[in-house]
Amino acid sequence: MNYVADVKPAERKVTTLAALNANQQAAIRRIPAEVDAVVEPLEATRPNAIFTGQERFDAEQAKIFRRYPVPVTVSALLPEPGMVVAHDGYGVPLLISRIRSGEVKAFINACQHKGSKLLEDCEVHKRGRVTCPYHAWTYGIDGKLIGVARNDAFLNLDKAQRGLVELPAREWGGVIYVHLNRNVEPDWSQLHDQIADDFTALGIPEAFVYGRKTFDLKANWKVILEPFLEGYHVQRLHAASIGDLFQDAPNIVDMFGANIRQVSGRIGYIPEMLDEDPSQNVHKLVTHAYTAFPNCVVVTSQYYTSVMILMPRAPDRTTVEYFMLTPGAPVTDKAREVFERSFKLILDVFGGEDFRAAEISQVGLAAGVPETTVYCGLEGNIVRYYEALEALL
Repeated sequence: MNYVADVKPAERKVTTLAALNANQQAAIRRIPAEVDAVVEPLEATRPNAIFTGQERFDAEQAKIFRRYPVPVTVSALLPEPGMVVAHDGYGVPLLISRIRSGEVKAFINACQHKGSKLLEDCEVHKRGRVTCPYHAWTYGIDGKLIGVARNDAFLNLDKAQRGLVELPAREWGGVIYVHLNRNVEPDWSQLHDQIADDFTALGIPEAFVYGRKTFDLKANWKVILEPFLEGYHVQRLHAASIGDLFQDAPNIVDMFGANIRQVSGRIGYIPEMLDEDPSQNVHKLVTHAYTAFPNCVVVTSQYYTSVMILMPRAPDRTTVEYFMLTPGAPVTDKAREVFERSFKLILDVFGGEDFRAAEISQVGLAAGVPETTVYCGLEGNIVRYYEALEALL
């Protein structure tokens, strides 16, 4: 089935093979024809406790999510200077802004008077300042305290010492990363330059946020992540939706530190298709799926890219923020119809199928079954990723 209708190329930008970087192109050219793909059997297991145990969850928080910078949102959510958004996904109240220079800043979303949140929703705002709803202290989105109500009532109040608490932030291939722990020097070493280059070639930094949705899921973050690391489930879990678009074959996999890039051919793929039309959209033929350290998933589709950030809140609870990115805003009725239908479908697939599978799996895992999860040759990326995580724990 076609889950994105054909749209004339002139109506929007498409990604050709030549538009990708040399490393991406080389990986795509390693994809075998569907009939030549071979699945190597695998023997691997992981204990139940990595999905259910408080000790494992605490270790991940201390040694990964509070030790290294983590993704909080996409650059495209704040496309212009003077934009600011609050973020609560990791249990830390954040303000993310793009200041006049174009630089991204991150702050604790707490007034320096009594700690009140400055922005209470998580919508994007276009403004140069934010005002505390409690006592009306006002800050620029660069973090400076610029106004205090009844300033005359304070003795020796130095506004320069009461600016917002800033956290280290960086844009990486169109994803905004923030270091959440103020007591540890940020270590950016896990953010590999190749992944940032790949994301840039895919157009993520300049994309348009067509759709955005937050899910509060009753499942461990790794249980939610697993389907995006393997192809074993696609023709089964997604049998009624997108399963017939993808072959039941292993991906071409490259690891860059703890970051994984997978590329795979669609149904009926043969390498000769790549050179039939240099102007064609390469995503008609192949799919990219990335797991960017430690919890950002990027999946390409024919006319849009899905970005998901999986934020652990407890051993059995995860907040997922989903973004549907397009090369630009829809400018025709046809494009609007395609994007609307695509957004609905992808939420149905991810939300109604992948996320549902994670939640019903967590129920059994919480009951202690299975004691160990077993992985097959179509799930090898899961094991590779866990090995990379375990090296950091």
